[in-house]
Amino acid sequence: MTSSPKPTVDAVVLTMNDRPEEFPRAMASLLAQEGVDLRVVIVGNGCEPDYVPDGVTVVTVPENLGIPEGRNVGADRLAGPDEAEFLFFFDNDAILPERDVLARLVEQARHHPEAAYIQPRIADPDTGVTVRRWVPRLRAGDPSRPGTVTAMAEGVVLIRRADFERAGHWPGRFFLYHEGFDLAMRIWDQGRTGFYAPEIIVHHPASDPPRHALYQRLVARNRVWVAYRRLPVTLVPIYITSWIVITAIRMRRDRTALRTWFAGLREGLRGGHGERRPISWATVWRLTRAGRPPVL
Repeated sequence: MTSSPKPTVDAVVLTMNDRPEEFPRAMASLLAQEGVDLRVVIVGNGCEPDYVPDGVTVVTVPENLGIPEGRNVGADRLAGPDEAEFLFFFDNDAILPERDVLARLVEQARHHPEAAYIQPRIADPDTGVTVRRWVPRLRAGDPSRPGTVTAMAEGVVLIRRADFERAGHWPGRFFLYHEGFDLAMRIWDQGRTGFYAPEIIVHHPASDPPRHALYQRLVARNRVWVAYRRLPVTLVPIYITSWIVITAIRMRRDRTALRTWFAGLREGLRGGHGERRPISWATVWRLTRAGRPPVL
């Protein structure tokens, strides 16, 4: 009796040579995975990677293309006749704490064939805390609740290659932030879903990006871009207005951050969002039924 072939996974990791301690640990945990046929590509985003383990493919791009486009470069490098069934996008400061994390993610994909992507629970290694932005749904109070999800925590996620290709890859022009929401909308518009499997834990240090001006500007700009790119025309002003109100309430005590956010909003309204391909009203209804009406 012959054993079944291992599932194939192509992993994409970006580096800017700015994490000399975290990056080798992340790679060691990735390369230690068992139960899958794994290939790994490191993308030097504006640099020549200063750490490359044996057997890993390397792509160097001369300038920092941003995270989503860097991921696209890595995925394209491993595309072709031998491409894997699954793509795994992995932050270079994350850790896979067990050797069977990838195998268990693939097992979840087998159990949920309707899901184009499988999202593990991301938790801080010291505190065990899963911050709100890592839970890919609006009601994020209980990060241990599994189920169908409509968003995506981009830094650690398993995606079926076929669905990724049909969806058109990550939105490269976003540079950083909300690229997972844009991709998830396109995946749902193809009749597919996402699944959150919180019993599979990946470690990632918690941080507080809202404290940074770049975060505030790009989050605001990219929210507008998501609306222009993906929403039916009547929902665009509703979505943007909703987030103006929400943000004004959240940041009412931080005028500096609020000014930065509105600067990003104006940048988004000026254009640059790329091709407009709105989701169907049927997808709007499916997202709403799944707990994420696309006006929030």
